[in-house]
Amino acid sequence: MTERKDDRELTNRKFYKAKQEAAFSEAALRQTPQNQHPAYRLAFQDTDFLLREELRPIRFQLELLKPEMLLEEAGVGSTLVFYGSARIPAPDQADALVAAAETDEERAVAERLAAKSRYYEEARKLAKIASECAPVQQGKRQFVVCSGGGPSIMEAANRGAAEAGSESIGLNIVLPHEQAPNRYISPYLSFNFHYFALRKMHFLIRARAVAVFPGGYGTLDEMMELLTLIQTGKMKPIPILLFGKEYWDRIINFGALADEGVINREDLNLFRWCETAEEAWGHITGFYDLECNLTD
Repeated sequence: MTERKDDRELTNRKFYKAKQEAAFSEAALRQTPQNQHPAYRLAFQDTDFLLREELRPIRFQLELLKPEMLLEEAGVGSTLVFYGSARIPAPDQADALVAAAETDEERAVAERLAAKSRYYEEARKLAKIASECAPVQQGKRQFVVCSGGGPSIMEAANRGAAEAGSESIGLNIVLPHEQAPNRYISPYLSFNFHYFALRKMHFLIRARAVAVFPGGYGTLDEMMELLTLIQTGKMKPIPILLFGKEYWDRIINFGALADEGVINREDLNLFRWCETAEEAWGHITGFYDLECNLTD
C-alpha cells in the first residue's frame, strides 16, 4: 500500500470511516457465493438484519439519536410545540367539507368541524408570531415551531412559520393510512418515526411551551402525558396553552377530577385557557419574562 504524507500526522485517524469501508466492500472484484450471501453484508448495511425483532433496542437508539443530532446541528435551542386535530379544515375549505356531507349526521359533524376552522387560523397566527418574535440565545433559535407534521392544525403551525420566513419542524409518523408531511415543513427538519414513544420524546425534549388545540385520541394522549410528566415532577413546568375551553369542557370535566380527589385542585393550574394567538404568546412571554414585541 502506498504511504501518503498525512499518514504520519499524529492528528489523523488511523482507521477508515465506515462509509469508506463500505465502499471497499462494494468494490470487491470477484463475486463468490460467500461474499454474495446476506450473512457477509456489513451489519450496518444489512436492512434485513436491522429490522429483526431482536434489534428493536438499536432502532430505538437510532430513532432517538438521528433527530437529536440534526436538530442540534440546525441550531434549534427550544421549540413551541403544537398539538391538535388532523381533521379541522382551513377556513377556505370549511364550506366544501359541509357541502360534501351526504347524511344529516355527516352534515352535523362537518358543521362542527367547520366551526373549529378558526383554530386553524389561531394556530397559524401563533406560529407566525413566535417565528417573528422569538429570541436567539447562546447562538440557538428559541421557540422554533414544531408540529406532528400532518394536515390541519399541524399544517397551520408550519404554515405560519413559513409565512414569517422561518424554518419549522415536522415530526411525522408511519401509519397504515399514509400521512404525508405537509408542504410547509422545512425539508431538512422533516422527520419520520416508526415508534410513537420516540416521537413523543422528541416533542418534549426541547419544548418550552405547548399549544393544544381541539383534537381526538392522539391529541388527548399527548396532552395527558405532558400534564402527567409535570404533575409528577418528571418535567419542569412550561406554559401549556389549551385553546377552545368550550370544546375541552364538553369532553373532559377537569373540575370533576379535582372534586373526586384523583388530582389536586392545584393541578388545574398546570394549563392556561386561550382563545387567541396573542393571548397565548402573552402567557409564554410572561412565563419567561420576555419582551412581547408584537407587531401588526
